[in-house]
Amino acid sequence: MVITARALNRSTLARQLLLDRVPIGVGDAVRRVVALQAQQPGSPYVALWNRVAGFDPARLDQAVEGFELVRSTLMRLTLHLVHAEDYRAFREAMEPTLRGSRLHDPRYKAAGFTADDADALLPALLDFAGEARSGAQMRERLEAARGGPVEAVVWRMMRQYAPLWHAPTGPPWSFGAAQSFVTASAPLPVLADPEAATAGLAVLIRRYLEGFGPASVPDMAQFTMAPRGKVREAVRLVEGELEQWEGPGGILLYDVPGALRPDADVPAPPRLLAMWDSILLAYADRSRVIPAEYRKHVIRVNGDTLPTLLVDGYVAGVWRPVEGGIEASAFHPLPARVWAELAEEAEALDGFLAARDRRVYSRYDHWWGKGLPTVETRVLPGLSPSRPSAA
Repeated sequence: MVITARALNRSTLARQLLLDRVPIGVGDAVRRVVALQAQQPGSPYVALWNRVAGFDPARLDQAVEGFELVRSTLMRLTLHLVHAEDYRAFREAMEPTLRGSRLHDPRYKAAGFTADDADALLPALLDFAGEARSGAQMRERLEAARGGPVEAVVWRMMRQYAPLWHAPTGPPWSFGAAQSFVTASAPLPVLADPEAATAGLAVLIRRYLEGFGPASVPDMAQFTMAPRGKVREAVRLVEGELEQWEGPGGILLYDVPGALRPDADVPAPPRLLAMWDSILLAYADRSRVIPAEYRKHVIRVNGDTLPTLLVDGYVAGVWRPVEGGIEASAFHPLPARVWAELAEEAEALDGFLAARDRRVYSRYDHWWGKGLPTVETRVLPGLSPSRPSAA
């Protein structure tokens, strides 16, 4: 079976709820899209606003407060929001990568710590975090158990490796600058167990294909940051349950049977995607969503992934909140019809952000200051007391 590049784009949009906003609960939505990258606290809210019909941010607050949805260091060694029921398998899948990158980090070792030290300290630390604790409290506990000062880098590596969930510390979003941690609810993931890691990775790969497929082994490795050899080993465990497709250039793609694969000509409405939206980062071949000539402008040298304009299913520019509305900057000329559709999205998004934090991404304005290859920039008006909604 053969599938075109444009059909792959539409498959991603359909499974990521970006062809139509869907009337669905936040927990089910997060499971549908697998995970939401969450190192920027406002981004999961913007991501769900783009995907869920009538999205109420209070519902996400409640899901986080009740630990139905949990924030933890997982795929690509960064913070994700996932459903609590998915956490154990995802964490086991990421165990070797997290352990290797954190407990064998040269800075961790230079501070006099080893993986054996972490294994010895972890049980008491997790017991202490049976209720939510601040980062300062957790570091003090680590120092007490160690019997001396612990460098900041050691605490950072430990908290990113340990099976900890972030406890909410908002507003305006569920998580703020202050961090609080709680041990993941039982059953805890099995740590440092190769068989558990392989089984977890097989689960994660199948879930990834449900949300992002069809996809290649390099795509799966990019999404997880697991070594390709480990990904291939996990694929073999579920290969009999998967379909195989031939993608652009003859690349071998895998997919789950019966998954959404819309026609390549299905219309895709404009969207204003959050920073680090998963569809921008989930593939080794980023051209599924990001034209090659725009990639370095959207995904910056330090990994910052800017909020983007999605037009006809592909990145066409960037956006940011400014005084008076949403500033939209296009990388290529857009027709009047598209600008009108973007203006409708921008008005609604501005109203959504105004209720929480209109300057959600202001700390990243320096990327605009450094210059972007835009051909047109417009400030799309938002809602204001003097400009009420037509509704």
